[in-house]
Amino acid sequence: MNALIPTQNRRPGQLGEEIEERIVTGVYPPGMRLDEQELAAAFGVSRTPIREALIQLASIGLVEIRPRRGATVPEMSADRLCEMFEVMAELEAMCGRLAARRILPAEQARLKEAHQACEAARDAGKPDLYYQLNEVFHRCIYDASHNGFLAEQATALHRRLRPYRRLQLRVRNRMASSFNEHANIVEAIIAGRSDDAAALLRGHVVVQGERFTDLVATLRQMNSPAETAAAGVV
Repeated sequence: MNALIPTQNRRPGQLGEEIEERIVTGVYPPGMRLDEQELAAAFGVSRTPIREALIQLASIGLVEIRPRRGATVPEMSADRLCEMFEVMAELEAMCGRLAARRILPAEQARLKEAHQACEAARDAGKPDLYYQLNEVFHRCIYDASHNGFLAEQATALHRRLRPYRRLQLRVRNRMASSFNEHANIVEAIIAGRSDDAAALLRGHVVVQGERFTDLVATLRQMNSPAETAAAGVV
């Protein structure tokens, strides 16, 4: 990823995605202190965008920033991650149920457009682009629920789980499966089948059984010695 983005053009958001991926895959393990100067040297940027990236990551809980201690990587157990996905699945189910009852014609059009955009990314075989468009797709459902508080909570947890949800799409065939699940969700919401929409979204998001095993295996694979060396970490 680093070679594709000129260092002088990296924005805090892009740096944040690279740092969060290294946190999720264990390149930056729990308890590690994230020194701004060292990160700036590793990414070839000044300390300012690094500081801004760490603040962004702290806002979603991927980094802890404490006075006189700086930024560190917090602990995240597999059990805790599974629990968070369970809650996310229920929040998404609630959004889908309400959206199926309350969605407006203009919102239906936006949901369909978001779904079609995901199709283009799937066909191009670009999982990271697909995930960016996937966020838009899910946000359309949150908005269509017409429950502001629910949408806020779903968005906050979605952001917290963003790197893990993005990495899921690198599992073989997951991008195609995700798109097919989207198609069924769109159909249920537009048809007003609230219970079906809730069940489909719950199943789409929850990570259990084989899907959780696949996610853990992907994390371990990305944290191989070759990956760690490529990241410039000794």
